[in-house]
Amino acid sequence: MSMLEQINEGRSGGAAGGWRHERGDPALSDVHGTVGVPKRRGFGRLLAFLGPGYLVATGYMDPGNWATSLAGGSRFGYALLTVALLSNIIAILLQALCSRLGVATGRDLAQACRDSFPRPVSFVLWILAEAAICATDLAEVIGTAIGLNLLFGLPLEIGVIVTALDVFLILWLQKLGFRFVEAFIITLLGVIALCFGVQIAMADPDWGQVIRGFAPTTEIVTNPDMLYLALGILGATVMPHNLYLHSAIVQTRRHDPSEVGVKEAIRYATLDSTVALMFALLINASILILAAASFHHGGVGEVADLGRAHELLNPLLGSALAPTLFAVALICCGLNSTVTATIAGQAVMEGFLRLRIAPWLRRLLTRFIAIVPAAVVTVAYGEKGAGALLIFSQVVLSLQLPFAVVPLVMFTADRRKMGVFVAPRWQSVLAALAALLIIGLNLKLLTDLAMG
Repeated sequence: MSMLEQINEGRSGGAAGGWRHERGDPALSDVHGTVGVPKRRGFGRLLAFLGPGYLVATGYMDPGNWATSLAGGSRFGYALLTVALLSNIIAILLQALCSRLGVATGRDLAQACRDSFPRPVSFVLWILAEAAICATDLAEVIGTAIGLNLLFGLPLEIGVIVTALDVFLILWLQKLGFRFVEAFIITLLGVIALCFGVQIAMADPDWGQVIRGFAPTTEIVTNPDMLYLALGILGATVMPHNLYLHSAIVQTRRHDPSEVGVKEAIRYATLDSTVALMFALLINASILILAAASFHHGGVGEVADLGRAHELLNPLLGSALAPTLFAVALICCGLNSTVTATIAGQAVMEGFLRLRIAPWLRRLLTRFIAIVPAAVVTVAYGEKGAGALLIFSQVVLSLQLPFAVVPLVMFTADRRKMGVFVAPRWQSVLAALAALLIIGLNLKLLTDLAMG
């Protein structure tokens, strides 16, 4: 058997590839291999692989992550920038494994779990993955509703219902083609970056302190309050749905299936996600820098509430434009995360169950599950209740995280499944350590939350 035949057999399934079951249909079959890759080497070939990483990057700057960055910057200035940097390095490492799994095996993480574990185990993992996606969608619903309230004065309960309309936007983009979905995401990321760029220019931070903030400091460990916020930033870094999403969307590229072609595709996909996640670091650092420059050095103290942050920006920066830009960026983050959660939901359902339903129906079901509790809580308790629900959604994500990260590290370190594309040992060891760190921090946060 030739090397190419071995590769293709391992990707399609069967015991010869180290899998319990055949793969079946490819991930996201409606868009699988729809983006062509030029045969000639050059910039055009690299450009063809760029895009999926930016969909993944949106999960690292969704509304659920804003509160920790605001609280960290407003209370401790620039000191927690080093934690944001460490979080990003861990994210780059784990997402690189996702692209390796998807490109090398032709399976996304959901399919890999289905084809590796007994059916009862696979079913439980599916339930947990669905719970994580619903929790992600819940955070996006609330974040977008808060943004609409801040920008247009729309009541939160009305804003929650309005967010359901984005289903039509997503369906329209998917009909145009996957490249249009990527273009939409990248455009909104550009708007978010512009908004924070203008706000930071208004805040005029001390750039010397900003640079020093990226250097590790022992105070993070010795100061219990700082450590707690650092745990929050680290613990909320990796979103479970991002791991399923990335391993599926990298397969939209129609690359050379030979060993050389697959290795090149892995390399370009990793480069794409690395650059995109550095962009996510830029946004997350911008939120923290803005909070440090405006609230910490402005003498306001800790600000973790999105509405209060919006309210304080005008008097502190002396411009009505600053809070407007803050609200616009929040809405863009919510819309971006909504698109990626929808695609992740499709990949999870198809991957675990081999079940295909109309995208609009899948979207409405997911959104309905998120909207009902969000609407009930906001009507009953207002913005305070919405904030508590936002925290609850992060707890659900924390609980699900080990059940996505551990299988990912296991699969990519298994030569029987990965063949010649198995992850280097150093990468597997670092990923395992990162996974243990994130899981430990999430358990710590859950314990603290349970103890009040």
